[in-house]
Amino acid sequence: MSDTTTRDEGLETIREQRCHGGVQGVYQHRARATQTTMRFSVFVPPQAARAPAPVLYFLSGLTCTEDNFTVKAGAQRYAAARGLILVAPDTSPRGDDVPDDEAYDLGQGAGFYLDATQAPWSRHFQMETYVVHELPALIERAFPARPGVRGITGHSMGGHGALTLALRNPGAYASVSALAPIASPLACPWGHKAFTAYLGEDRARWAEHDATALLRARGPMATLSARLLVDQGDADGFLRDQLKPELLDAACAEVGQALTLRMQPGYDHSYFFVNTFIGDHVAHHADALR
Repeated sequence: MSDTTTRDEGLETIREQRCHGGVQGVYQHRARATQTTMRFSVFVPPQAARAPAPVLYFLSGLTCTEDNFTVKAGAQRYAAARGLILVAPDTSPRGDDVPDDEAYDLGQGAGFYLDATQAPWSRHFQMETYVVHELPALIERAFPARPGVRGITGHSMGGHGALTLALRNPGAYASVSALAPIASPLACPWGHKAFTAYLGEDRARWAEHDATALLRARGPMATLSARLLVDQGDADGFLRDQLKPELLDAACAEVGQALTLRMQPGYDHSYFFVNTFIGDHVAHHADALR
């Protein structure tokens, strides 16, 4: 394997390594949705050499790239055991001509998995279109993926993304889970800042990208093959002000959405937390997608 090679579908291979009997790679391509070069990682399990495999998408949190999950979560061993392809996109468009902010919670590294409608963000920050439509179409053409057989999970901002993208796009995913998600951006400072910038001042538009509001407006996720799984550390420094899983719990109870919310004693917001529980999440999706 060379460090930089060209693949079909306009993909550039940044690197590939053997991993748990499969191949872990990082790739980039010119994305139509964001009008930028986007990077993502893909783990292909050994089973995919015999037959196409289901795909689990992992969305990372604020400040992350595709590498955080790929290097720190340790998910490949579980995906190899259960025959899942893992895909981890970057968290936003990037580049010298892409708008940014001095703070960590807006701009590059903080795309919030929505399609921005406000200048200057709207030209490039089209992350919902990219993650839900453009990237899966590319994965299913260029890798041994079973067409349309997808689950989605994520951490923090990525947990918000997993929940809202599944709610907004019925049928796109057969299984959903989240680790320490931003459960209600309408009710936290991170959400207020990002949604004001990306979507403007209309809070009705904000509610279209808030998991708790979407559940109340649309009801349970009827297309899911398994109940919603959420893990949250009770020593997470963002728990009280930013994450608010109790709001998600209440919304699920109101509309009859099956939810397993596990409060994990002593765990914080770090990838040590993600690494500890990612095996349960891979199993959750594998059981639903097989």
